Amino acid sequence: MDPALIASVVESVMATMGGGSSASAAPASGTAGRSVADYPLGTKRPDMVKSASGLRLADITLEKVVSGEIKFEDVKIRPETLEQQAGIAKSAGRASIASNLKRAAEMTRIPDERVLEMYNALRPYRSTREELLVMASELETKYQATVCAEFVREACEVYGNRDRLKKA
Repeated sequence: MDPALIASVVESVMATMGGGSSASAAPASGTAGRSVADYPLGTKRPDMVKSASGLRLADITLEKVVSGEIKFEDVKIRPETLEQQAGIAKSAGRASIASNLKRAAEMTRIPDERVLEMYNALRPYRSTREELLVMASELETKYQATVCAEFVREACEVYGNRDRLKKA
């Protein structure tokens, strides 16, 4: 990989996330009480932002990325961060964005390979009604992804109404 490209991408991400500035507010737990005042979390509440592997925002540096010390898992987002952002969106009256962020948080618990399989299965004419309903059940029972499961059930209904389901 091109180190200059990596540096550019990491600098952009770090700028968006707040670049590892120190927190001035006391840490809080859970999603309760999140408000627009906490946005963006990376700048205003970096104490709440950790990677999927548990690294703090300040621990992710360009030098560590370029040297290979930081791996892909170290920059993946945690479901808790997305849930915090959903709380902020909800407090700002952005229910659709909050729902999308909750769905994204659920998706972090699903293996990447399975997400791609589900994505392909959700394309028009790729799955039968029964296959989509099984997928929704899997999302609910195996991954506790209730928002995603409802999304798949809704897609199943819409595809049925528009004749976009695979013929059995």
